[in-house]
Amino acid sequence: MEKVALIGASGNAGSRILKELSDRGHQVTAIARSPEKIAELPGVTAARGDAQDRASLSELLRGHDAVVSSVRFTGTDFSIITGALRDAGVARYLVVGGAASLEVAPGKRLLDQPEFPEAYKEEATNGAATLDYLRTLDDLEWTFLSPSAMFVPGERTGTFRLGTDTLLSTEDGSSISFEDYAIAMVDEIETPKHIRQRFTVGY
Repeated sequence: MEKVALIGASGNAGSRILKELSDRGHQVTAIARSPEKIAELPGVTAARGDAQDRASLSELLRGHDAVVSSVRFTGTDFSIITGALRDAGVARYLVVGGAASLEVAPGKRLLDQPEFPEAYKEEATNGAATLDYLRTLDDLEWTFLSPSAMFVPGERTGTFRLGTDTLLSTEDGSSISFEDYAIAMVDEIETPKHIRQRFTVGY
């Protein structure tokens, strides 16, 4: 059993990661701006927190074995979160990433393809920049987990593939459910295999 702090615990991905952590018996501090939206689950303590307030965030993170952030890239300064981790003395940091920085061919990112939707471009660009920022850090044990292109509600099947920097896809497209993504994230917390790396999950 580990003590995990989860920033953004009430969102689409965050709420599924929260349930997966609870189901596996971990103790979780579930952090959100509106803690009343956090599901009541065994081992879960809801806490009000702001990912952009370094001092108060570091107090919430202190004493945990790992921190997961599931927050939007746009409008989030990840140097504040990593600063709070350092202040709290927590080295292990896992980030719910995006798919856009994955390659569809050698040297060619999904983000740079002409058909990439304009509506998602700002968030995707900020996600890619966040990964670039994490790659400059050697004092934190970070992991960036990219979903597939379609990251949607679905079933917890437990059947999926893992990759590194290439978008995973089948003849039906590129997708992963929030529920199966959560399995891959919690597996990585329990058995770290991608320290200071990005990896991806898909069907």
